[in-house]
Amino acid sequence: MREGREAAVARILDAAEKAFVEIGVSAASMTRIAEAAGCSRATLYRHFASRHALHLAFVHRAARQIARRVQERTAALRDPRERLVQGILQALAEVRANPATAAWFEPGAAGYAARMSRSDEVIEALMRAFVADLFPRADPLRARWLVRVVVSLLGMPGRDADEERALVERFVVPGLGELR
Repeated sequence: MREGREAAVARILDAAEKAFVEIGVSAASMTRIAEAAGCSRATLYRHFASRHALHLAFVHRAARQIARRVQERTAALRDPRERLVQGILQALAEVRANPATAAWFEPGAAGYAARMSRSDEVIEALMRAFVADLFPRADPLRARWLVRVVVSLLGMPGRDADEERALVERFVVPGLGELR
């Protein structure tokens, strides 16, 4: 039973991902996603009580995937500051490289991205998977601030990679306080 539920949820999230790319986050209605997933709206709502819940599940899944790739690419870095800089820059690159996650930062979807960035579940997942090992203690406020900075850089990128690196090195990393 659980496997069937997980498969249905994955199918729905895959359909949502496709819809976000094809028509944008704001235009991807529950009806459209249900049709693309090959299920009824009732089935979709059985798995996701609301559009917000579906969005949250999609962002949570994408965040876990991105965090896993970032961890793999930064694990060998021993300097915690450089690992944090590279982690942030790699996360930005990962989001931008995937049309489905990049769609969340298109002009018409900015409100959706901002709403998701305030979600405790998303912040907790990112903190655990992405930067928890860099800080001497868990600090939810620091995690919230870091997510807001990343969302800001996604919505309003630097002029080029060098400027973004400079912004992260000069302002973001020092603002996060003590690292391990």
